[in-house]
Amino acid sequence: MHTTDHTATRNKEVFRRFHDVVNSRDAEAIDKTIQEYVDPEVIFHAPVPTELPGLEAFRRVWPTLLRAFPDIQVHIEDLIAEGDKVVARNTVTGTHLGDYRGLAPTGRPVRYDEIFIFRFADGRIAEAWGVVDVLGQLRQLGAMPG
Repeated sequence: MHTTDHTATRNKEVFRRFHDVVNSRDAEAIDKTIQEYVDPEVIFHAPVPTELPGLEAFRRVWPTLLRAFPDIQVHIEDLIAEGDKVVARNTVTGTHLGDYRGLAPTGRPVRYDEIFIFRFADGRIAEAWGVVDVLGQLRQLGAMPG
C-alpha cells in the first residue's frame, strides 16, 4: 500500500469515527470529538448558522442542529478518500422540534442533501468545504415557497 493510500484510509477511518459520534446525538461527546479531530486553526467554508470562524463555528453547528432537530441523523451515501481529502455525500433527516434560523418549531420532517470535503493534516481536519441544500431545508419547513 502506498503512503497516500494509507493516509487516505486513515483519514476515512477518522471521518467515520467522527460521523458515528455525530449520530449519537450526544452534544458533549460531539464537542469533545470535534476538539480531538479538528485542527484549532481549521478553515471552515460552509453555510453554517453562525458568524463565528473556524473551530468555534464547527463547535456551534451541532448544538444548533440538535436543538432544532433532536432526532437528526446523517446518512453517508458516498465516502471517497484520495490523498489528504475525504469527500462525504450525505442525506440528513430530522424533525423540526426547536428554533432554527429564526423559525419556530413546525414539527415537520426534513430530508436534505449535503456534500462535504475535508482536508486532513496530521490526522486532523484542517479545512472543510460544505455544500448544503439549505433552500430545500427551508422549503420543507415552510419558510420558503415551494
